[in-house]
Amino acid sequence: MTEKARLLNIPDAGRNLSHAPMLSSVRRLRHQPLKPVVLRVDSLQKRYGEIDAVAGVSFDVREGEVFGLLGPNGAGKTTAISILATERAPSGGDAKVLDHSIREEPKLVRRMIGIAPQDTAIYPMLTAAENLRFFGRIYGVSKAVLESRIGELLRLVGLERRSDDYAGTFSGGMKRRLNLAAALVHSPRLLLLDEATAGVDLQSREYIFEVVRRLRDAGTAILYTTHYMEEAQGLCDRLGFMNHGKLVAMGTLDALLANLECREIIELRGLPPGTDFATLQAAGEVSRVERTDGMVRLFVRSATSLLEPLQKIISRSRQPVHLKIAPLSGCLGLPGRSGLGRRSARIHARHAGASARYRW
Repeated sequence: MTEKARLLNIPDAGRNLSHAPMLSSVRRLRHQPLKPVVLRVDSLQKRYGEIDAVAGVSFDVREGEVFGLLGPNGAGKTTAISILATERAPSGGDAKVLDHSIREEPKLVRRMIGIAPQDTAIYPMLTAAENLRFFGRIYGVSKAVLESRIGELLRLVGLERRSDDYAGTFSGGMKRRLNLAAALVHSPRLLLLDEATAGVDLQSREYIFEVVRRLRDAGTAILYTTHYMEEAQGLCDRLGFMNHGKLVAMGTLDALLANLECREIIELRGLPPGTDFATLQAAGEVSRVERTDGMVRLFVRSATSLLEPLQKIISRSRQPVHLKIAPLSGCLGLPGRSGLGRRSARIHARHAGASARYRW
């Protein structure tokens, strides 16, 4: 398939955005034949003095797959992305894009990958079309192909009406969308997205999510870094969790959930010091209890099943007790994003036997 055909086979993301799948609809890999490996990472390492920013990481990304690389800030995700983009040299290990080494063939690898960095790489004094034209020429896209591609890409990211506007006048979300379009101008086989939705508005986030889905369906291999579990659940086929430079867990969402002792966290404020949860722990409902700064955190498999026994404990409090249920991300040390996959309740208990009021 030619570069132009590969791009034009991607449906226009902007036309049917209102009918886009909800973020919570997770794509599974079960019962699907394995596709060719586009990116293979083997024992990749980056060392700064005595610190391993990336410590022997290995994984692969296949054609038509979104691989989510998750972890808290400072886990090593951006360093790994910069190595794969050939911006930094690895201290050890290697990675291959379609069997071409980032160590031995960096120039060739750069032509096969597109990167949308965490810090947007567009020129504010150029229009949207001029930005894409500039990056297209850098990648050696022919003039005839480039001019038609610019229009296709701007429609793909919902900026076709802003083609002749200066990028410096765009909102943060629009700049992110243009940043993504610039990464696609040469029809890369592998797309590297580093915190693609950081600081963007809701509309731009939905555009980016839908573009990622459509690129995946068109066969592009995508490495997607984020520290928001809710995004990864909605977009990624497989997940890898980084912490302190190491890949500590990897697999499909179902496989990872099956091996977790904790799936949700119940946070309680206002309980008397020394409140006893031994009964819940003995029943195997609570895997861990943490107490810090007047807050109790219960690491549990199912928060819903514990609401009734918790009410009995809470009803003994003489002051209001605030309860919040956080999703899987908290169990893995990742922040949640407000409004996505989080439930909260407020319980007011005045004395023993008092009725409780929940606000969801």
